[in-house]
Order: sequence, then structure tokens, then C-alpha cells
Amino acid sequence: MRNTGKSIKILLNKLNVGYNDEGPLDAPVVIFIHGFPFNKSLWKAQMEALQDNFRVIAYDVRGHGESEAGSENFSIDLFTNDLFLLMDTLKIEKASLCGLSMGGYIALNAIGKHPQRFDSLILSDTQCLADTYEAKEKKMKAAEAIHKNGVEKYAEESIKNLFSANSFKDKKNEIAAVREMILGTSKNSLTNTLFALADRKGTCSQLQDIGVPVLIMVGKEDKITPPRASILIHEKIQGSLLKILEHAGHISNLENPTAFNLHLKNFIQQVVKKTVPSVLAQMMVFNAL
Repeated sequence: MRNTGKSIKILLNKLNVGYNDEGPLDAPVVIFIHGFPFNKSLWKAQMEALQDNFRVIAYDVRGHGESEAGSENFSIDLFTNDLFLLMDTLKIEKASLCGLSMGGYIALNAIGKHPQRFDSLILSDTQCLADTYEAKEKKMKAAEAIHKNGVEKYAEESIKNLFSANSFKDKKNEIAAVREMILGTSKNSLTNTLFALADRKGTCSQLQDIGVPVLIMVGKEDKITPPRASILIHEKIQGSLLKILEHAGHISNLENPTAFNLHLKNFIQQVVKKTVPSVLAQMMVFNAL
């Protein structure tokens, strides 16, 4: 039996995983994967925008939010295996994936492993390149600083790079929410995820093989994965759509939800037209207007 609502717990491979599951059971599925060091609450506005016509799921990556960390070393492969285990347990054969930053790494890894499991990809504020030596060193130093100075100091330093200049004036509640997400993540999960991100492999060479519709979105003021990183992905995925969002930094879905949700809904509706019977698709599009 399906459990619906927010903050549901499910046991996967002996670990408790927190997730939200809303919308009609028999509707096309959209799975949201948050970035680092956030949690599933990042996707509240997107879940609300789609839940009338789609089954929408947002889950906490292991070690984040309400999901337990376990004892294995974190890696993008491990996070990807967790995604497939969640899909299998919830009996989801196919879904559209929407991943931000680290969530985009997981999404790209997942479609590379089992492309038949996905209807489309939405990649937000992410990149296909592996870390340079300098970027890896920066993550290692951040991990050291977390253990030395604590999570609160790391949260304050992170906030400076996550948001656009506009957001510091107009998105104080959102900034406070992100700060709480970071503070709610353990030192071990933060550092283990930093190691996983530093050790990840690049996926640029695989992008030409992606055969599903792809939407790429990025904040115009993203300092962490700037627009040029999204442009590179766009150039390598034939037929992909690229949207650069004004007044947004690295967390574009939170900073400019109006534009983000508009592009997201339009894209998903077009995907549905191609993947479900035309009459049903027309009804869903009509209801969403």
C-alpha cells in the first residue's frame, strides 16, 4: 500500500529514508533530488506546482534530512544505488528526474546506468565535469574546517556563495531555511559527502548518449556551477533546452521559483504528451492551466 504525505519513513537496505510522496498514484512520476548540503524540503514549491497532475516524490539523500547515513563510504554510485532501491521499493518503473547540483550528479549517473528507467531529466545548477585538483583541495579543506570549527561556521561560509545578490535582500526566509538545513546535517555526513563530491567521475563524455528530453536550468549568478557549466551540458545533449534564470544563484528553484516552475511545468507537460495517450495528456495539460 502506498503511503502519501510528507516526512514518510521507509526502510531501505536496513536504513531509514525520509521522503515526501504526493499527487495521484497513477500519474506520471517526477522524482526530485536535492543538492548538498540540503534536504527534501528544498523542493516544496516544485512539489506544490506539480502535485495536482503528477505523482511527485522528494527524498533525503542518505545522511541528509531524515535519512540515516549508514556505515558505507559515501559516493555518487552509492547515492545512485539508493535511488534505484527507492524506486524499486515504491514500485516505480519509470520516472522523470529533477536534480539540483549534487542531485544532478546523481541523475546523470543514474541515466547512464539504466536509461530505460527514465522519461526525462531536469538538471539544475549542476555540471558534468569532475573536480579539478584545486576544487578537490578546496573540499578537503572544507571538511577539515568542519571538524575544527563546527557546522555553524561552515553554514555561514556556504551561504555567502549559494545565493545571488538579490536573494540577500529579498529572500531572507529562504536563506534562513537553507541555513537550518545545513545546521541539521551532521559533521560526518557533511564531510563524507564532500569526499564523495570530490571523488566523483565526470559524465561529459556520456551526455551524447542521452536519449530522453532534457531541460537544463541555472541561476544567472550561480558562483558554484556557473552558467558556462550548464551551457557545456546543453551543447553536448542534442535537443536539450537551456534556461538561464534571472535573480538566482546556485539554488535557482528557491530563489526564482516563478520562472523555475514555469519552465518545469511546460517541459514536463510536453514530456507527458509524448509518453501517455494523447487524450489523457490533453486533460492533464488543461487541468494544469
